[in-house]
Amino acid sequence: MDYPGLLRDAERRTVPPVALLHGPAPLLLDDAVGVLSAAIFADPASGAFDREVLDGRETTTEAVARSAMTLPFLAARRLVVVRHAEALAAGNHETLLAYLARPSPSTCLLLLAAESLRADRVRKNDHWLLRAVPASSVIELFPPRGQALERALQQRARLDGLEVADEAARMLVEFVGDDLGLLLGEVRKAALAGGPDNRRVGAGEVRAVVGDHRVSDLFDLVRAIERGERGRAQTLLDQLLRAGEEPLRLLGFLGGELRTTWAVKEWARRGIPAAEIARRLRRPLPVTERVLARAESLQTADLARRLWRCWQVEFAVKTGGEPRAEMAILIADLC
Repeated sequence: MDYPGLLRDAERRTVPPVALLHGPAPLLLDDAVGVLSAAIFADPASGAFDREVLDGRETTTEAVARSAMTLPFLAARRLVVVRHAEALAAGNHETLLAYLARPSPSTCLLLLAAESLRADRVRKNDHWLLRAVPASSVIELFPPRGQALERALQQRARLDGLEVADEAARMLVEFVGDDLGLLLGEVRKAALAGGPDNRRVGAGEVRAVVGDHRVSDLFDLVRAIERGERGRAQTLLDQLLRAGEEPLRLLGFLGGELRTTWAVKEWARRGIPAAEIARRLRRPLPVTERVLARAESLQTADLARRLWRCWQVEFAVKTGGEPRAEMAILIADLC
């Protein structure tokens, strides 16, 4: 099972008895709950009786199993959602293991973890749920990047009845960053810029939301960083922050430019012609040639260090750091 397949089946009113979704993609997790709820509860009122949402940080595996074994009241099936499933303790879970081996046909048990459950530098081993849930019922979510993110944004917007043009999707990813939730919020604002009944988002609507002056300042900031103009870069940063630019969006934009430069450097190393690189980036050839020149002037280790600094500052801002100070230090480092 994969995520698109899960959604397609749900649209046909086919839902699995058990599904474990894990990965750093909170919007996709929320969408899964919404789509499965719509598939199970033709009458939304029945969801009040036959849908239960549990928090893995506050419940036990025993309680999850009991809820899943409860028979539906009004609907044909129950939906049991367990958020923060990664917090479910590994011990004393025999009842849930037995349930997962033979799940109730009248319940859909949806286990959600907003992080990967695979072993990594922090988690020494795979989470026990990956061994407990059948592999065919496990879906690992990977946040899309680049053109895949643009397509994901367009697909997700269609669920809200909004049509996003290719150019508009590209502009939003460049200006806003890689957070699909933030991107969707900007799509909704851009749609309103075209009028209360507008359902199509083009480049004009995006510019109305982002602002031509703001867009110019963003690219001027990148150029100032490339040239090592610290004073100019700090002035532009201050202008953007005073104009209301969100620090995390700005970090996403800077990180996206670094990833693009890294990708261009790798493509050039493989001997891919500039015209083909321009087609992949969907940027004019002169702009692509400037990126190529920039990529050739930087070592891969330097690009990695700069991208790592963006991630460090993002973590600092998200954990209470003072955004303006953290960003000022980052811009000085990047210059």
